[in-house]
Amino acid sequence: MWRTRRAAGACEVCRSFLSISCAGRGPFSPPRLHLLSRSIHLPHPPTLRPLRPQLRASSQPFSSLGHLPLRRWKLSPVRLNYQPRRHFWPARLAARLLRLRYLILGSAVGGGYTAKKTFDQWKDMIPDLSDYKWIVPDFVWQLDEYIDLEKLSKALPDSEALAKLLPDFDKLAGSFSLFKDFFSPGSSGETAFRATDASESDRQFKKGLLGELIILQQQIQEHEEEARRAAGQYNTGYSQQKRKVTDKEKVEQLQEELLRTQLKYQRILERLEKENKELRKLVLQRDDKGIHHRNLKKSLIDMYSEVLDVLSDYDASYNTQDHLPRVVVVGDQSAGKTSVLEMIAQARIFPRGSGEMMTRSPVKVTLSEGPHHVALFKDSSREFDLTKEEDLAALRREIELRMRKNVKEGYTVSPETISLNVKGPGLQRMVLVDLPGVINTVTAGMAPDTKETIFSISKAYMQNPNAIILCIQDGSVDAERSIVTDLVSQMDPHGKRTIFVLTKVDLAERNVASPSRIQQIIEGKLFPMKALGYFAVVTGKGNSSESIEAIRDYEEEFFQNSKLLKTSMLKAHQVTTRNLSLAVSDCFWKMVRESVEQQADCFKATRFNLETEWKNNYPRLRELDRNELFEKAKNEILDEVISLSQVTPKHWEEILQQMLWERVSTHVIENIYLPAAQTMNSGTFNTTVDIKLKQWTDKQLPTKAVEVAWETLQEEFSRFMTEPKGKEHDDIFDKLKQAVKEESIKRHKWNDFAEDSLRVIQHNALEDRSITDKQQWDAAIYFMEEALRGRLKDTETVLENMVGPDWKKRWVHWMGRTHEQSVHNETKNELERMLKCNEEHPAYLASDEITTVRKNLESRGVEVDPSLIKDTWHQVYRRHFLKTALTHCNLCRRGFYYYQRHFVDSELECNDVVLFWRIQRMLAITANTLRQQLTNTEVRRLEKNVKEVLEDFAEDGDKKVKLLTGKRVQLAEDLKKVREIQEKLDAFIEALHQEK
Repeated sequence: MWRTRRAAGACEVCRSFLSISCAGRGPFSPPRLHLLSRSIHLPHPPTLRPLRPQLRASSQPFSSLGHLPLRRWKLSPVRLNYQPRRHFWPARLAARLLRLRYLILGSAVGGGYTAKKTFDQWKDMIPDLSDYKWIVPDFVWQLDEYIDLEKLSKALPDSEALAKLLPDFDKLAGSFSLFKDFFSPGSSGETAFRATDASESDRQFKKGLLGELIILQQQIQEHEEEARRAAGQYNTGYSQQKRKVTDKEKVEQLQEELLRTQLKYQRILERLEKENKELRKLVLQRDDKGIHHRNLKKSLIDMYSEVLDVLSDYDASYNTQDHLPRVVVVGDQSAGKTSVLEMIAQARIFPRGSGEMMTRSPVKVTLSEGPHHVALFKDSSREFDLTKEEDLAALRREIELRMRKNVKEGYTVSPETISLNVKGPGLQRMVLVDLPGVINTVTAGMAPDTKETIFSISKAYMQNPNAIILCIQDGSVDAERSIVTDLVSQMDPHGKRTIFVLTKVDLAERNVASPSRIQQIIEGKLFPMKALGYFAVVTGKGNSSESIEAIRDYEEEFFQNSKLLKTSMLKAHQVTTRNLSLAVSDCFWKMVRESVEQQADCFKATRFNLETEWKNNYPRLRELDRNELFEKAKNEILDEVISLSQVTPKHWEEILQQMLWERVSTHVIENIYLPAAQTMNSGTFNTTVDIKLKQWTDKQLPTKAVEVAWETLQEEFSRFMTEPKGKEHDDIFDKLKQAVKEESIKRHKWNDFAEDSLRVIQHNALEDRSITDKQQWDAAIYFMEEALRGRLKDTETVLENMVGPDWKKRWVHWMGRTHEQSVHNETKNELERMLKCNEEHPAYLASDEITTVRKNLESRGVEVDPSLIKDTWHQVYRRHFLKTALTHCNLCRRGFYYYQRHFVDSELECNDVVLFWRIQRMLAITANTLRQQLTNTEVRRLEKNVKEVLEDFAEDGDKKVKLLTGKRVQLAEDLKKVREIQEKLDAFIEALHQEK
């Protein structure tokens, strides 16, 4: 009961508060009630407020009205004086829907204004395109015609697009039933809706309207970047052009280097062409992989010409003569022998001159029949088309160049043979050799022995018993002036192999008063010489530009109308070069068939003799000719060069450090250590040392180090090249190896930048004075002792030579002193007594001291000169100083502890030990640096130079003959040549028998 009454009292109090509050404030606002009262009237805990929660857009974002995070709160009904407010939600819903039209219209108007403002902003942002007309396409400049208000109005969203933006009203109705109080005036939801709608319309507008402008701006930016890059490239090109103008010297150096490189690769290309030719020949003739051998089908005359080519080289090298037939064309100078040969070859192939010697060396011409009229040299694959004037001119130039190349300096003619093959339709098969014209007088510009040389060359070819001599005589001059007829008569007195040819018969017929004289020459009655046949020919009108066809027509026309033929002074078979060619060819082949087998038997006997000699003298060696020996030596040399890269780094550094110290030790002791040791205190000592070390490093030390490294590389290279290889050593390569070594060293140059980098490294090494441990200290003391002992030994040797032998040597070896040595000995003894009285005496004698010494010596009857006293004092004091330094060095063995304390509170000063440690460390670092340069760069460059030298020597036949000499080499060369000749002769004889 008491609880009920108490609760009713409390409720009365609450009603009174509610009535007062409703009357004064309007809407219901519950006051702060008692806890018990709140628990009665409110169904929720007292911590929760029954009011509608306020929505905060900032803390609770949302995207649509159908997903608002709201909760529905139910208030407890109050029946007393409080009257709850009536809610007309259908009317409010209609009001909210009517408000949407204002939102839509506002969005449309705002969107249009925003679009126009954005368009104006973008239009202002577009740059002036007048400077980019050459970049931007033409349609851009017509853009204004396409952007107008109509297009903008069409781009705005229409009613259908706006309808799509509206929410679903059915869903809105359901949502408003749940959230009736959301669309209140000034609520945050309305603001959020408006912002969302505006952002959506703006996004759609940007997507639909400004897409083209955005793309246009991107294109313009890209064109601007391209323009900047083009300008940058232009500026770069201009700066490079300016740099080229300023660096003219560098360009010239690069051009010179390019020329040298071109020459080098040209030599390589020539060598490769030569090797390719040999390989092609081997591939065509035989196959080592089991495929059937394939022999080239060669003509008979070509096979015979190859035999003569091999014999020509064999004869020129070893002074032997073969007896194989060939046609030797001889005659006086300007007798027309070259023209006769050209008529036989049916081409103007030889250089010509008026009265000038043009044939300066023998030219072997091999004539053979073929479908095309061409010419080619035996050592070249180029074919000259003899039907074209350009190729004929090129062939004549090439022959003249080869002649001048064969002629050595100081000579006019050369015995070296030029081999030329001429093929063409209707040519008679034979081998002719055109010799220099015989002269009677040596004119200006010729060598004094030219006449004798021509005679010797002609006799060498004509003394072959199987050679056919084609004697050419000028018919337009007196026969008594001929020299060649006497020479031919001596070589072939019976005329069994001589054919006489009278040239320029047309001139002779006009100039000679008696035609019978020509008849006497043709019948062999005018000259004492005899011949197999006599021929008369006409080789043109004297015009060098005439063609062979014109000369042949002129010759035939002349002999048809000639009185000599009509009066039977000349027979028809004795005229024209055509008949001459047939007769010479028949005589040539007849001689070949009669003598070739006999010559083959001679070469077989020669081969047997050479093989027997080789077996008796060199039974365990292969028969390697000069080229094969060179290849073997080349491989050995390259292997020895590669051995340089196998030298250990430790060995390199030890040799470098030892040689470098031997080179610089005198400078270190005489110019750095001894002057600094004369100072009074350690500060002056260190200052003097630093100054002298800096000067030494800047001027002399790097150069000395590079010289030592280069000498070390030479010594190691020479050691590998010259040291004997035991039983496998072949002394036949010694000359070649020595020449390759000298030439490679001559070509090798050290890198120019090595000294600069080395100077910095050495300077930094000498700047370091920190000795880290006792081991380094002991090593420095040992290094100093060794250096001082060596100097002391040298000084004592000098003193001994100065004063002569001591008493022991005089008594034991019966040696005596000279007067000068006795004077030096007395002076030395006097100076030693003076030095003993004052052991801290300075390095130089004062003038009064010199006078005192001289007077003391004079009192003992010894006359001395002041200069002699000074020289003796220098060696005496030097020995005294070195002994004192060695004693001090021994005391410094326990000075590492004082060194760590910088010699504070210690009378012991070991700055000289620190100096020698700095020198020792510099030597070690320099040796390491030089070793890296050697192994990484210089050894490879030297190997490259060796390869280039070997390639140059391989192309120089005279160099190989000079460097690879001896009986063994000559015997192998003879044996190889004879075998080759015999094989070719056997093949030729077999083909000759088949042709019969």
